[in-house]
Amino acid sequence: MKIVVAIKQVPERDAPVHIAADGKWIDENDLSYTINEPDAYALEEALQLKEKNGTGEVIVVCAGPERVQSTLREALAKGADRAIHIELDDLGSLDTLGVARILADAIKAESPDLILTGLQSDDLGLGQTGVVVAELLGIPHATIIMQVEPTAAGLKVKRELEDGWFQHVEMPLPALLTIQSGGNKLRYATLMGIKKAKTKELKAVAAAAAPGTLAVTLDRVYLPEKQKKTEMLTGSPAEIAAKIVEKLKFEVRVI
Repeated sequence: MKIVVAIKQVPERDAPVHIAADGKWIDENDLSYTINEPDAYALEEALQLKEKNGTGEVIVVCAGPERVQSTLREALAKGADRAIHIELDDLGSLDTLGVARILADAIKAESPDLILTGLQSDDLGLGQTGVVVAELLGIPHATIIMQVEPTAAGLKVKRELEDGWFQHVEMPLPALLTIQSGGNKLRYATLMGIKKAKTKELKAVAAAAAPGTLAVTLDRVYLPEKQKKTEMLTGSPAEIAAKIVEKLKFEVRVI
């Protein structure tokens, strides 16, 4: 089974974040980066599927500037067979559809049996890229996946629903799954794995043509604005209490 894992490089969770001078994104100059945690679980799922089958290939794909190669090398050190770097310096300027088009173009050339992504990214948290890639490739998809089991006809997957409920779905291949965090225990790169990663293929490819008109454009990024407001309520104690409850419910939205 050939498995492609789409991963993203995101800022470290404890990295100090500052708004860029133009106010349209964050200042990336002093940030440190790591693999997106949900994508790390997608990679782990792919590696375990390969180990269970005894054969197969795991390919990691990541779009971004040159710095993302460090994240790709980490994935190779954990056990991925090869990596593809989609060279794209302005990834942050693209919307979900733009990113998905670029990923789908690179993945399509590999003709994989299975595509895995994380459920969402730690930086934007939109949870859309994986399903849009599946739609562009014209293949079935399932989200919030906790377990994957190969079958004679394709796959059987376990989806996490609400309130402790789960759903088991059988689906054909090729397919795309978005993996929920916590389904497996993440492995560390071993010293031997780090040495082997230096000899594994890391291919850089040009991003597909510009996606054209963006469906969504980012106008401004800013910190929450603090506001203070004083309002005097008049009436009887019962009337004031009713007004307070109404404001807490419909304006403050805490009850």
